Order: sequence, then C-alpha cells, then structure tokens
Amino acid sequence: MAEQTSPVLQVKDLKVTVKTEQGKLPLVHSIDFELKPGRVLGLVGESGSGKTVTSLALMQMLERKASEVEGSIRLNGRELNGRKEEDMRRIRGKEVALIMQNPMNAFSPVYPIGTQFIETIRTHTSLSKKQAAELACSAMSDVNLPHSSELLRKYPFELSGGMLQRVMIALSVCLNPSVIIADEPTTALDVTNQLQVLRLLDRVRQDHGTAILLISHDLGVIAEMADDVAVMQQGRIVEQADVFELFDHPKHAYTQTLLAARPMLQISPEMAHCIWS
Repeated sequence: MAEQTSPVLQVKDLKVTVKTEQGKLPLVHSIDFELKPGRVLGLVGESGSGKTVTSLALMQMLERKASEVEGSIRLNGRELNGRKEEDMRRIRGKEVALIMQNPMNAFSPVYPIGTQFIETIRTHTSLSKKQAAELACSAMSDVNLPHSSELLRKYPFELSGGMLQRVMIALSVCLNPSVIIADEPTTALDVTNQLQVLRLLDRVRQDHGTAILLISHDLGVIAEMADDVAVMQQGRIVEQADVFELFDHPKHAYTQTLLAARPMLQISPEMAHCIWS
C-alpha cells in the first residue's frame, strides 16, 4: 500500500500575540509545518520558546479576549482558526486530542475520574455507559494502570501525578483521533512507564495512522519517536529536518547548541529506530 502523503494537519503563517497593558506581545512568529498520517513531528526547544502556546493555539484553547491567533490551521482540509467554541468541542478529543503537560489541568476536581472519562467517550460516540466504561478500562490497562475499574471511582486528588498523566493519555488515545498533540507526555513518569507510554503512542500511530505532534525538551524521546523534527527558538521555527539529518548534520547554531547539551549516553536515532521497528 502506498504511503498517504497528503497532510492531515497544515499550519501556515501561524502567529500568536497576547494583549498586555503595554500593547500586543508576540509569542509565536509566522511558523509553518504539517503533519502527515502515521508520522511523528518532534517540536523541540528550550522552556519559553513557544511550544506549548503553539499547541494551545492549534486546539483553539487560548483565551480569545486576551490573545490573537492569526494564520491558517487546517485539519483534514477544514479551517480551525476562528471556529466557534461549540464546533471545537465536537472536534477536540474525537479528531484531535491534546495530552497536556500538567495532568491536574485535565480533570475537574469535583467529579470522579470515571465520570469524566465516560462522558468524554459518550460525547463523541454512540456507546452505552457500560460500553464506554469497558473502553475506558481497556485504555487505562494499555498505559499500565492496574485495577482500572476501581480507578474510575476515584477523584483526581486521590491519584498521583504520574497516574493522572497516564489516565489523560489513555483518554486522549482511546477514540483514535486523526492527530494527537502530546506536550511533554512523559514528564511526570518513571523510566518504566515512560517506555510504556511511548510504545502506546507508537502503536496508535502504526495501527490507526494517527499523526503525532510530539513536544519535548527530551532529545532522547525525540530520537526514539520522531520521523521529522522542528526546532523552535523565541517563537520561531529555526530549523526543520528529517530526524537523522537533524541529529547528524544540524545546520542552525541553536540546534547545534541543543544537541551539544544533551547527555552523552543518549541513544542515537539510528539505534532508537532499530529498537522501535
């Protein structure tokens, strides 16, 4: 079967500004990239470079009164930028999912995990409550969360940060969205669960052709998962390349600095891709 080459997500001339008392402050400057089905684009850069702001702009989750998003964000040919909030609620979770950096922000503290998980599934599917609960349990087992039926009855404060992050990841992948935006998905996890989560994302990509925007400062994770890499500095993408080309022959001075700062025991892209193939 020939590889599908048409992008599932196209971002063109994306600009993000916030409104302050002193005037408009630009955070993201005219960036362009695209995601193709079944491929992973790694977005790397230091803290404050604009990676998370970019992810929130793609999801149309920035406060509209306090910020402006310009440019084009096309998902399967449909423009997302400026779309009404009620339309975006139908798209988020089903067609494009966000794995947030802070799992505590993903859940309401006043409802059990199961209530929120099952409601999200039923909003986007015709599954019964029982079927949705079974899907939720299966998805949580996939991210190494035992006794999932018991976890559904717990409140967010009863789970550790790492457990909440895995619940959020399970919720994001269970409906097989066209695009997953993963913002530091392994930050709160130990090494064992990091590997479990990366394997899950890789399996979703392979089995369902999901495109993944993987945001991370961890170059080891990028080497293991990404097909292509975009390097972000001060709100601009300063270099984009195939993962092998970028790691072996970085062209921009900032990229060279990032790679020089990584620990010497980092796995090489070639070895990582052999392990994951």
